[in-house]
Amino acid sequence: MPDPPPVMTTMRSRSSIPETVENGEDFNEFTATTVVDMAETLSHHKPDGTPYPVVLNDDELRDTLDPLSFEVLRRAGTERAGTGEYTDTETEGVYRCKACRAELFRSDTKFHSGCGWPSFYAPTDDDAVVLLTDHLLGYPRTEARCANCGSHLGHVFRGEGYPVPTDERWCINSVSLALEPKN
Repeated sequence: MPDPPPVMTTMRSRSSIPETVENGEDFNEFTATTVVDMAETLSHHKPDGTPYPVVLNDDELRDTLDPLSFEVLRRAGTERAGTGEYTDTETEGVYRCKACRAELFRSDTKFHSGCGWPSFYAPTDDDAVVLLTDHLLGYPRTEARCANCGSHLGHVFRGEGYPVPTDERWCINSVSLALEPKN
């Protein structure tokens, strides 16, 4: 497997995963530690090394968000499938980053994928979301982060055959989003 891109130097490639983790032991502990390392490393800079336009104070943000939202947005956690507020909503409007309120997605690109998380086929603008490759699970995945503040949103999957214009499923945690309903 190729090495992770330079911005992911703190991430562990599959070759550095302890054997006990590969055999299924201690996986949750390994994953939690690695995700926190990844979130702390990437939360203030884009993949090209430039800072995000909005720098959030995690201590202040922790006081304003519920614990799960903070864990997902700032520590790259994941909410449990099927539990999110926006998974099945059909409310028209704009989905914003819950941490900085930047516009990320619109309801007209949302679709029902059955995956257990809100799914979109595209963000609002080409530069609304930053994509990163992570090797956390031993294979490359495309992580989506808010391009304004660097908060974790979810992952992007391609080529799954959904009947959408982009053949992409932006699988986004509900707790990363704030829906602004259309008037």
